Amino acid sequence: MKATHNQPVKIIPLGGLEQIGMNITAIEYGDSIIVIDCGLSFPEDEMLGIDLVIPDVTYLMENADKIKGLVITHGHEDHIGAIPYVEKELNMPIYATKLTMGIIENKLKEHNLLANVRRKVVKHGQIINLGCFRIEFIKTNHSIADAAALAIYTPVGTLIHTGDFKIDYTPVFGEMIDLQRFAELGKKGVLALMADSTNAERPGFTQSEKTVGRTFDHLFDDNKDHRIIIATFASNVDRVQQIINSAYKYGRKVVVEGRSMVNIIQTATELGYIRIPDNTLIEIDSIKNYPDEKIVLITTGSQGENMAALSRIAASLHNKITIKPGDVVIFSSNPIPGNEKAVFKVINELEMKGAHVIFQDTHVSGHACQEELKLMYALTKPKYAIPVHGEYRHLKRHAELAVEMGIPKENVKILTTGDVLNISDDTFEIAGRVPAQGILVDGLGVGDVGNIVLRDRQHLSQNGLIIVIVTLEKHSNQILAGPDIVSRGFVYVRESESLLDDCRLVVEEALDECLRRNITDWGRIKGSIKDSLSEFLWKRTKRSPMILPIISEV
Repeated sequence: MKATHNQPVKIIPLGGLEQIGMNITAIEYGDSIIVIDCGLSFPEDEMLGIDLVIPDVTYLMENADKIKGLVITHGHEDHIGAIPYVEKELNMPIYATKLTMGIIENKLKEHNLLANVRRKVVKHGQIINLGCFRIEFIKTNHSIADAAALAIYTPVGTLIHTGDFKIDYTPVFGEMIDLQRFAELGKKGVLALMADSTNAERPGFTQSEKTVGRTFDHLFDDNKDHRIIIATFASNVDRVQQIINSAYKYGRKVVVEGRSMVNIIQTATELGYIRIPDNTLIEIDSIKNYPDEKIVLITTGSQGENMAALSRIAASLHNKITIKPGDVVIFSSNPIPGNEKAVFKVINELEMKGAHVIFQDTHVSGHACQEELKLMYALTKPKYAIPVHGEYRHLKRHAELAVEMGIPKENVKILTTGDVLNISDDTFEIAGRVPAQGILVDGLGVGDVGNIVLRDRQHLSQNGLIIVIVTLEKHSNQILAGPDIVSRGFVYVRESESLLDDCRLVVEEALDECLRRNITDWGRIKGSIKDSLSEFLWKRTKRSPMILPIISEV
C-alpha cells in the first residue's frame, strides 16, 4: 500500500536509552525505514565473561525490504561499534562524514566486509534522499571531529536528531557548530527534537576543547624533567592533536601505543584531521634513543580496561614500557559511570611504582550541559521533545529542562528501548513495542549466551559445582561404581573429606530409594540425586552449589 499523508511517522529506539551506549534508532514511514547509528555497549558487571553487547535487530530483519540506509552521526564505538555484526545480517548502505567513514571502514576491513557494503561519504550541509525521507547532515562539535546532527524531513514534518553534541565556539579542528542552520530550521518549524541527554544533569556550559590544550602546556612546563604518559580515548582526535602540539612546542618526541589509538590516528592523519609536524612521531622501539624528558607516550586505557596499554604498563605486563619513579601519568578523560573502580585500581598501581598521577582538569566533556541544551531548544523551537542518549536520570532531567523551555508537559516523552512512538502533527503516543533486548557477544559467539547461560555462570561463580558420577548395571540398575563426588569451587576437597563422604551416603540412599520404587528413568534418578543432595548441603553448609549428576551404565 502507498503511504498516505495522514499516517504518523514511527520512531523506534532499539538501544541507547536507560544506558550510555548501544545507540540505534529506526525511523519508519510507509514502506521506508532509515536507521540512525549502530553502536555497541560494554557489559555490566554481572554479565560474566561477556565481551560486548550489540543491539537486537530482529525488527529490522523482519522489515529488511523497507530499509533504505544506515545513517551515522559520528565515529564513537557506542554509535558505530555494532556495524560489522549488524551488516552481516542486513547489508544496509552506510552514509557518514569523511572521518566517521574512515573509522567504519577499518572495522569492516577487520570483519572482511569492505567489499560487500555500499558506502557513501556525505559532507556537512549535504542532503541525501532515502525512500520517502530526506536527510541533511548539520555540522556539530563533539569529542571526535566530523560529528553531525541530522535534520530528517519526513512527510509529517521535520525531525532533528542532534547525535552527541556540544557547542564549542573555539574548536581545535574545523568549524564551530552550525547554530545558524538550527535557527533556520526552527523558523520553518520543527516537529520534534531528539537531543543528547548525557550531561543534562550538569548546569552551565561545557568548556571548549581548547582549554585542555592550555592545561597541557602548563603540565609540560611544570614537568620538564620527567617522562610524560597521557591516557585518553583513542577516538578523541582533537585531544591527541593538542598533546602533539604541546609536545612539539616543548621539544618532545611522541610515541603512540594501543591498537585502537594507532589505527584511529593513522586514519585521521591520512584524511587530514590531524597534523603531525615532521620528526615528532617515533616508533616505540626508538624510545631508548632519547632521554626520558624528551618523550611523551600517548596511550589507550584511560578507563582502566584490563587489556588496554596503560593497564598492562601499570601491571608490569607490557613488553616495551615499564614505569619508573618520576614518570608523570596524566588521565585525560573522566571515568565512564561504572568504570571508577577499574580506573582507581590502575592509578593505585601506577602510584605504587613511583609515578605521579594527574587526573583532574585535563578533560572536558564532549556533551552539552544544560545551557547548551536550552540554546538548542531556543533555536529549534520543537513542538515535541524526545530526550535520547542517556540513563533514565539523564533523560528525566532533560525532560524537565524541555518543560522549563516552554514545551507542554504532554509533548515531552521519555521512551524506553523497544518502544514504537507514533508522531505527527496531532499524534504523539507510544503504540506498541518491538523486541530490543541487547545481544551478548562472547568471543566469536554472537547471541549464543543468553539469560539462562548467564544465570548458570552467576550460580557457578557464587556457589561452585559438584559433580556426582555413578555407574549402574544395565537392566538391574545396581550400583557398580561410585558414587564419586568431584567438587569445583565449592569446598577444598582435602580439608572436607568427611563432608564429601556424607554426600556419598546421601546419594547412595537416594539411589536405593529409586531402586526400591522401581524408577528406571534416568531423568528422575538424576532429579532425586539433585534434590536430596542439595537439601543435605544446604542444611550442613548453607550453600547451594550447582549439582551435576552423571550416570553411565555397563
